[in-house]
Amino acid sequence: MEMERLREVSETLPKIYLARHGETEWSITGQHTGLTDLPLTAQGERNARALGARLKDLCVATVLTSPLQRARRTCELAGLGMNAQVDPDLGEWNYGDYEGRRTADIRMEHPGWSLFRDGCPHGESVRDVAARADRVIARLRATKGDVLVFGHGHCLSVIGARWVGLPVVKACVLLLTTGSLSIVGYDHTAEEPVVRLWNDDRHVALKA
Repeated sequence: MEMERLREVSETLPKIYLARHGETEWSITGQHTGLTDLPLTAQGERNARALGARLKDLCVATVLTSPLQRARRTCELAGLGMNAQVDPDLGEWNYGDYEGRRTADIRMEHPGWSLFRDGCPHGESVRDVAARADRVIARLRATKGDVLVFGHGHCLSVIGARWVGLPVVKACVLLLTTGSLSIVGYDHTAEEPVVRLWNDDRHVALKA
């Protein structure tokens, strides 16, 4: 059944589907969750299944996922885990000293701090994350056919910005909620990258 959802590339310009993982305890509280390998909450698992229902008729050539369990579990619950390829470059931003902290608390110490402009002390710089995003994009553009990617809020926002040639600092306007689906692709030719859909969470399950 799962293999039936994968197909060879069509002759049309491909689409890249970007799925953010479902809810975790730290996404509820707004804590930066980079390398801390948190599981999904019960609600997060419902998010993932609802995303799977949204994707049930989607045919893609390749499925990629972050190695972190919240993304891999979302992929599995969406019904695509068996065929997913793990890509370490899809891991979330390494927040270093800011791991587990909220933006509001960080700004009490460092007024005006912006992740996408300033990066994180003892974590990844903006340049580091841009390099990872660019490697992912190079892989996506070299892959024949539509691709479904399971990842994280900040990393996927950077990929969205870099896809259309924007600097990382502009990724701040590309908000992603848990369980959401976005699509990037092309307009008329492969030289015209566009954002086709962003942060669509209409399918996300209501809280029990």
